[in-house]
Amino acid sequence: MHARFQVRIHAYALMDNHYHAILQTPLANLSQALQWMHGSYASWFNARHQRVGPLYQGRYRAIPVENGEWAYALSQYVHLNPVRVAGLGLDRQGRLLEGRGFQTPTREEATERLRRLRASGWSSYRAYAGYEPAPVWLETADLLRRADRDTRRAAKRYRAELRERLTRGVAPAHLEGLADAVALGSASFRRTLRETAVAAAGQDRGIVGRRLWRRQRSLEDVQHAMEQVTRRPWKDLWEERRGWVRPLFWRTARRWCGTTLRELGAAGGVSHAAVSMAIRRWNESVAKDEERRQLQDMIERMLHVTP
Repeated sequence: MHARFQVRIHAYALMDNHYHAILQTPLANLSQALQWMHGSYASWFNARHQRVGPLYQGRYRAIPVENGEWAYALSQYVHLNPVRVAGLGLDRQGRLLEGRGFQTPTREEATERLRRLRASGWSSYRAYAGYEPAPVWLETADLLRRADRDTRRAAKRYRAELRERLTRGVAPAHLEGLADAVALGSASFRRTLRETAVAAAGQDRGIVGRRLWRRQRSLEDVQHAMEQVTRRPWKDLWEERRGWVRPLFWRTARRWCGTTLRELGAAGGVSHAAVSMAIRRWNESVAKDEERRQLQDMIERMLHVTP
């Protein structure tokens, strides 16, 4: 999902029958991305376990988050979900009492909470806490900077803050009602969202806006960036049919210009299937060829887009 739809994954926690995740969608394509991920995973799961039928109970529920400050607090809420259970004194009533200072956990309870949190391998907490490296698709830097600008101290500060939450109230008061919230942010942020929703009533915003959001850069921008990197005119580059130019151009245009495979194929005089195969082979080569990866990164930096 991260590679295919450019979804930025900031945090997650997998539970027994659901999951929580903090996702950022620069292309405003959350519905499309999650539909693809849920469908792909359900197909894989059903095949592996020889079952049929729906895997998910219903549609996902998304809550808009105002900015990094709110997302940082939300990441702590997400990471604490695996220990928010009655057996550890963290059912709804226990959290309410601890959050208001009417109840404190015993030493044994606090120790067990911390042990379970550290041992959980089904969330991004261990990457945030510095216990293990983050996978390539998980972005921790943006939120960890909220803990401390010094990356060496950020993980330690993050661990300390969650330890504090587990011993003196599990979550900030403004996150306790998150299950019933429609947005997470300031009053002005929620008011703006409400006004936007009213103004857009009756419009299919997912279809109307998707391509506009995807068109962050034009094809001419990509061509110019490739000219600058290679110091050669675009006409000469494009005539190299057997080289790396066309696959890289198609890959970049597909990702950042909102151009379809069919449109790219028509412009190059080839089929959309040939374009798709060329992009796939380019992506495979980048994983093995450091020089090609640097070239791709350089062009994206020139376009001022986030890989």
